[in-house]
Amino acid sequence: MDSVLLPVTLDELSVLSRRAATVIERLRERVFAPGTQKQLDLRFNVRTAAEMVGRSEKAIRDAEGDGRLPSPDKDEDTGRRRGYSLADIARMREVFGTLPHRAPDDPPLVLAVQNFKGGVGKSTIVTHLAQYFALKGYRVCIIDCDSQASSTAVFGLNPDVDVDEEEDTLYPFLRHGGPKTLHYALRATYWPGIAIIPANLGLYDAEYEFAARMARDPAFILDRLREGVESIADQFDIILLDPPPALGMLSLSVLRAANALLVPAPPNNIDFASTAHFLKMLEATLAELARHGGERQYSFVKILTSKMNEQKSAHQAIKRMMDAVFPQDMLMAVLKDSAEIDNASANLMTVYEMTGAATRTETHKRCRAYLDAVGREVELLARKTWPSHHRDLRKEGLL
Repeated sequence: MDSVLLPVTLDELSVLSRRAATVIERLRERVFAPGTQKQLDLRFNVRTAAEMVGRSEKAIRDAEGDGRLPSPDKDEDTGRRRGYSLADIARMREVFGTLPHRAPDDPPLVLAVQNFKGGVGKSTIVTHLAQYFALKGYRVCIIDCDSQASSTAVFGLNPDVDVDEEEDTLYPFLRHGGPKTLHYALRATYWPGIAIIPANLGLYDAEYEFAARMARDPAFILDRLREGVESIADQFDIILLDPPPALGMLSLSVLRAANALLVPAPPNNIDFASTAHFLKMLEATLAELARHGGERQYSFVKILTSKMNEQKSAHQAIKRMMDAVFPQDMLMAVLKDSAEIDNASANLMTVYEMTGAATRTETHKRCRAYLDAVGREVELLARKTWPSHHRDLRKEGLL
């Protein structure tokens, strides 16, 4: 005989919440254990360094010989070169004048990776794009606007321990009478060229405060993040916004602050319908923002097929439909579903920072190729917004 279902009480929900928190705590204890502070172990041989810097191997050797570049580190036991770090690559680019920075008069790319649905790969795309751009030599900032703080955790900060919502996140800036700029919240990361404004659960409370103030002070609420981004923009080429996966005040602020949008959309029925709904809501939302004096034009709005599984005929069919419906609006590159990304994410890592034997597998190489293709396409879109890059783009046949 079936037992009678009884209503779930608040106390029982509290027990569930505490158990879930215990699991998260144990996972984070493993990743953020004492002595396991994240660091970047990437090393590049001289051939790869030359390709990254845009100079010959001989030019690098000559610069080391005449003192313009330091001599490379050597292994104490073997005496062999240990390879160049990303910081070494940045130094080379500076010496040879090949840093790809925008000109001071060029607008920074403020890119929001936005969809009002969770589970579409938003934070995965933000963190991998950030690292792609850093490998290319750009100055990058991630602003984590999501209380789930996935991007924050990937960059080595424990949201529950290392981040104070009253001092380290967007929260104090978005409150009335808060700091005048966002400089207080900028943190360097273990990735040369990447800074982050972290997040934690405290940002969730901000939604209620901002919603309550919206009726009496809409301009302040909606424009505040944009003003904050502008206060730090001179330091960066690329600013990536990682918003919450829902339509709320923070998401509206992100739409107002961004000057370009990337919409991740997995090719399945539910997610495609959600993306179509998102675009319709986006149109209505931007029209409403314009009514409050905040009309926003974007350099580009592109849809990225994410979590694509070519083994599924339904995915292929929906991808063909997406290409037909949005012929000018889809990125050519596709971010395919990959166990490599899932495995890296489980350890709060990215594919770009993996080292050792794992990077020599065909699975890793394929995944890296997908990510690079997305990065290259977004990089080209960014460079097209910078007049100082137009001449080089014409030389490269890309403009």
